[in-house]
Amino acid sequence: MDLDVVNMFVIAGGTLAIPILAFVASFLLWPSALIKIYYWYWRRALGMQVCYAQHEDYRFCYSFRGRPGHKPSILMLHGFSAHKDMWLTLVKFLPKNLHLVCVDMPGHEGTTRSSLDDLSIEGQVKRIHQFVECLKLNKKPFHLVGTSMGGNVAGVYAAHYPSDICSLSLVCPAGLQHPKDSQFIQQLKELKDSATTEKIPLIPSTPEEMSEMLQLCSYIRFKVPQQILQGLVDVRIPHNNFYRKLFLELVSEKSRHSLHQIMDKIKAPTQVIWGKQDQLLDVSGADVLARSIANCQVELLENCGHSVVMERPRKTAKLIVDFLTSVHNTDSKKLD
Repeated sequence: MDLDVVNMFVIAGGTLAIPILAFVASFLLWPSALIKIYYWYWRRALGMQVCYAQHEDYRFCYSFRGRPGHKPSILMLHGFSAHKDMWLTLVKFLPKNLHLVCVDMPGHEGTTRSSLDDLSIEGQVKRIHQFVECLKLNKKPFHLVGTSMGGNVAGVYAAHYPSDICSLSLVCPAGLQHPKDSQFIQQLKELKDSATTEKIPLIPSTPEEMSEMLQLCSYIRFKVPQQILQGLVDVRIPHNNFYRKLFLELVSEKSRHSLHQIMDKIKAPTQVIWGKQDQLLDVSGADVLARSIANCQVELLENCGHSVVMERPRKTAKLIVDFLTSVHNTDSKKLD
């Protein structure tokens, strides 16, 4: 082989080796950075743009796709210790002609975190209403989606601001009194009896605890590499003190059953989606909502845990679009 050709292959091989080595080094040494790049990539791929909205001295961070049109806009509220990007798996299967808005909840990710903030469900509802007003999202009634803690907030919001909402999707929402305790609630009772709040299952500080949390939240057993578990922990650790403060507020007398206490005041057509194998919040909560909300339909997903959006994104997207179609009689792009 000609020496120039050999040199060309050596140079080409060296050029390719640089990004490969950089990727491997990032994976091994800075897995948290890789996770951030992953979310950045998927936001771009799905056409989600990140923006900020200001209410006085408070800043909201959100992502959006599309513009308000004749179909209802969709506002999505994430759960405890998550962020706006958790919805990307769902966004992937939603029609591109819908106006989507995913906001970081108070104190999470890019939204302002203040020691003076009211982190109760009622306090978060007021903040989300400020956000809605900032974007003038309620110029026309919109569809509200919330999961877990975000579902609690969404349900209470719908009761407090009925004119803002045209319809509601609650995905395994918190804030209910369940006829049956879940595995998680049983663990909380044990923690309460032992008078310790240091080891809360939803606030991991090691890769092992992160793995346990993922198993608690999902029925599907994802095989997550150790380095990714470490990256997920690294991303969360700086925020764990805040998460602990928020969690204690959410399980306090003021917020624990916020949705339960007001669910009969929800007038908007409501959809409840719940994983049958939810170990965090027992699926019996779906029947509680169905008995109390006049216009309510329930969808129970087989072989699915608490992380419905992560475990069954395609099915969840189809259920939401079909629900919007049936309620608002609008044309929708069929989902496979």
